[in-house]
Amino acid sequence: MPKRCISGRNGPRAAWPAAVLALVGACGLGAEGTLPEGTRVAPGKPLTDHRGYRLLVDKAYLPPDFDQETFDRVWEQWPADLRQAAAQASPQRRRQMAFERYGLTGRPDNPDQPLQYVVDPQGQWTMNCLACHGGSVPDGRGGRVVWPGAPNSRYALQTLTEETRLVKVGLRKPFSRMDLGSVFIPLGATHGTTNAVMFGVALMALRDPDLNLRRDRSLPAMTHHDMDAPPWWHLKRKTKLYIDGFAARGHRPLMQFLLVPQNGPEKFRAWEAEFRDVLDYLLSIPSPRYPYPIDRDRADRGRIAFQRVCAECHGTYGQGGVYPQRHVPLDEVGTDPVRFHALTAAHRSAYAQSWFADYGRAETVLEPSGYVAPPLDGVWASAPYFHNGSVPTLWHVLFPDQRPAVWRRVEGDDDYDPQRVGLRIEVAETIPPEIRDPWQRRAWFDTRLSGKSAAGHRFAEAISEEERWAVLEYLKTL
Repeated sequence: MPKRCISGRNGPRAAWPAAVLALVGACGLGAEGTLPEGTRVAPGKPLTDHRGYRLLVDKAYLPPDFDQETFDRVWEQWPADLRQAAAQASPQRRRQMAFERYGLTGRPDNPDQPLQYVVDPQGQWTMNCLACHGGSVPDGRGGRVVWPGAPNSRYALQTLTEETRLVKVGLRKPFSRMDLGSVFIPLGATHGTTNAVMFGVALMALRDPDLNLRRDRSLPAMTHHDMDAPPWWHLKRKTKLYIDGFAARGHRPLMQFLLVPQNGPEKFRAWEAEFRDVLDYLLSIPSPRYPYPIDRDRADRGRIAFQRVCAECHGTYGQGGVYPQRHVPLDEVGTDPVRFHALTAAHRSAYAQSWFADYGRAETVLEPSGYVAPPLDGVWASAPYFHNGSVPTLWHVLFPDQRPAVWRRVEGDDDYDPQRVGLRIEVAETIPPEIRDPWQRRAWFDTRLSGKSAAGHRFAEAISEEERWAVLEYLKTL
């Protein structure tokens, strides 16, 4: 399919009911918290001493999701065994348990504050961009390091929303945009993934190009599917955003998820300078270095095989390295096609005509030819793999016939597999039928479901088994 780019302000507009806009926005944090046990704090510079970071963690750009009282009592909605353990625990330990259950971490600059939410002086919790993009990486000693910009592969947004909503019912507190919007749009079927693309479609659909709210639109077709958050340290290598590379990199696209009804055009223009600082911060984030031993001789052999088979799409590394940002046609890469088809040319056209794309002056690809092969800096720290998070380790990427159909990561901080480079997992033929709790079922990844396929990307079959192991060793060095 050829690439086409659009400019100008005229074109088709999507249509949505106003109720859907209640769903989501993603940038804003604060309140007393604590790091889950075994987690270390990353160094401050350059991760936390930047104005852009301070804006993300200290300023709420959205209405709050829940308050401190709700979070403090959410354990009352847990399954009986966990509820009993929480009831017998200290308030501090209960908070740790809640952080662990929902995939939250402390801030690297202030472990008593959650990284993923802004909590204001009144105790109101508001999701920020780091909810999906603020995770942790292994430290090489059985613990983890909080790393803003790392994919938060533990974030359990659907579970957190369901359980805080139940608390609100008991306390007779009003529902938030997440509580209401999730009735229309699923938030994520597996921990660590979100239906983020459809969030964007929903939020854009009720706006005109100037971002004025429009409620006279009809409902377009929408394909719900889960995505795995990319690491922010890749952004410096890219000029385009998203797995299909349809949007130009810039500070305005970062603001798209703020399109809740309470935020009108004047707020976006007032906040634009702040998001220039946010973008500057994202471009400053370094990739973490592999903390385990590396067989350098084997890695050198892997570099040669990588350059022969992989570099054409994923680029070269080290001094003089080049990232081609190549679109790989869908029939060539063979990975799950649902994301490719879910975002239509009409959706992209509405975005292209809007303020986010500078009314067509920022190049927008309406019909991309496929998925963009990502850069691989710090790839060891971004498991699971593929755009939908369907492959748990780099070894499974390189040995496609060994990819499990149904799997889940082992529990605890020591869940990293340095041999296969990725998540330490448990494999099953199907999700055990005795597991009925929705939270437990969302811990499993079933690649047989729509949008979750682990097929494709079989390019490593062009090299020998020993060369694949050598490439795996080389990937640790990036």
